[in-house]
Amino acid sequence: METSTFVYDGDCAFCTRCAEFIARRIPTDARVVPWQVTDLDRLGLTEAECDAAVQWVGLDGTRAAGPDAIAALLAGSSLPWRIAGAGLRFAPVRAAAWPAYRWVARNRHRMPGGTAACSLPREEQERRLGPSGG
Repeated sequence: METSTFVYDGDCAFCTRCAEFIARRIPTDARVVPWQVTDLDRLGLTEAECDAAVQWVGLDGTRAAGPDAIAALLAGSSLPWRIAGAGLRFAPVRAAAWPAYRWVARNRHRMPGGTAACSLPREEQERRLGPSGG
């Protein structure tokens, strides 16, 4: 692996919008990719992990999920973003970030840019929409 990788749910419009924000606004050398078109085995990730939360796989193979993955992504960016990432790693903020992340993940279909498919578990998406998710 030549670079770190940040993996998101490409079937979720809200998640995709967030990834587009990263691409436009956060300078990073990390690959930001949807898990649906990524070799998860090479990264040591499972579909279930990627469906549950964003994932980070560092150059050294370190892994993080959810807000910890976001903090890892920000740690490799420019100074203002590194400061934000450090804030996410601060114990009290991290303790609050996880419940907030889980709430957003459960309600991403209600977020700006979200769609009804975002709220469906992977198995239900495939049953209704087919294996490709649409």
